[in-house]
Amino acid sequence: MTPDPVPTVRQLLAFYLEAGVDCALTEEPVNRLSDPDIIPAAPETTTPQPVRTIAAATPPVRVEAALAPEAAILSAREAARTAPTLEALRTLLENFDGCALKATATRLVFADGNPQARIMFVGEAPGREEDIEGLPFVGRSGKLLDRMIAAIGLDRASAYIANVIPWRPPGNRTPTPQETQICLPFIQRQIELVNPDVLVTLGNPSTQTLLSTREGIMKTRGRWSDYDTGTRVIRALATFHPAYLLRSPSYKRMAWQDLRSIAKALEQAKSP
Repeated sequence: MTPDPVPTVRQLLAFYLEAGVDCALTEEPVNRLSDPDIIPAAPETTTPQPVRTIAAATPPVRVEAALAPEAAILSAREAARTAPTLEALRTLLENFDGCALKATATRLVFADGNPQARIMFVGEAPGREEDIEGLPFVGRSGKLLDRMIAAIGLDRASAYIANVIPWRPPGNRTPTPQETQICLPFIQRQIELVNPDVLVTLGNPSTQTLLSTREGIMKTRGRWSDYDTGTRVIRALATFHPAYLLRSPSYKRMAWQDLRSIAKALEQAKSP
């Protein structure tokens, strides 16, 4: 039998890139198989083995990572509603490992801007630049978002910015429905704690997730709806994601119309 040819370095790099591995998480390589917290499978034997239990010293994060999706979603819901403040919610997310995206991301991307802001923007998930800096919307799309909100007299000191997914998916792939549902309770609690007058969903994924619609962004953009936190109803508007506008600049005119509508809503909310 002819042995398989040994892949070249170029072929290996191409394979990793296609698989979504496009940046290093640490300076030195890590052998995940040698992780002492990973419980090895019991060897095959005909002798009955005692039931193994996880030692109390094992971090709870490891246990949660092994949960089934339904259990992870339930765990996220229970954890999110216990957070009394945004800082507490951030700490919960940093210690929560029910979402597998945490294992491949460099760091948590929680939020940026003013927690007391009257307007909150929510996108889908962090990209490479956001994963490196730990802040949402800092790449090319972030610079465009800054210009968009500046056009109506806002900046990051007068707005609050976050994502539905707080960890970067490998290779910027689309988050799976399960990943989205696991992270959903945290962004819902985040919106409730910020309690803005206006909620702006950026792009189709965040709009469909937060506004519970199956319609595409072309139909939902520019149309006001209600977002119910359970304690208050917030006015919500969907518009294009800045990354989409970079690819399709012809839609910037529609986005400008949405921004004018947002500015008018903020002005009306300020009136007694």
